[in-house]
Amino acid sequence: MEIYEHTLTKNNGEHISLNDYRGKVLLIVNTASKCGFTPQYDGLESLYKKYKDKGLEVLGFPCDQFGHQEPGSNDDIAQFCTLNFGVTFPLFEKCDVNGPDANPLFEELKTKAPGLLGTKRIKWNFTKFLVSAEGKVLKRYAPTVKPAAIEKDIDALLA
Repeated sequence: MEIYEHTLTKNNGEHISLNDYRGKVLLIVNTASKCGFTPQYDGLESLYKKYKDKGLEVLGFPCDQFGHQEPGSNDDIAQFCTLNFGVTFPLFEKCDVNGPDANPLFEELKTKAPGLLGTKRIKWNFTKFLVSAEGKVLKRYAPTVKPAAIEKDIDALLA
């Protein structure tokens, strides 16, 4: 399946095709509101504000599979992100990223950009995937990699 063939649901219930993002560099992240990495929302928003007019889209996918760190509803999550981090990048409905009910987009991302030692499983919140403007899944970043550390890779893709 091509990355642009996925249809997803935003946290407001709106259905959207990833084809709408064709020609843009994508940074796709599984997020959580009660995680030690939650402050990375600031860095993700900074990247989005700096590069959105140059062709970057940051896509956030809340997930409650890791330590029950995203217990809220889609509305709760949106309010939390806006009030605490000023998030303006698109947030999607809460989803699983591992297991039998995993979002098909994450199944594709994990297959095309496996983790350490070739593992597909996402280990924790704030795992990030970088996708080229041509739809090629280029790289997976561990949760410990801060958004600012990805900037050079984004710069290179947008150059």
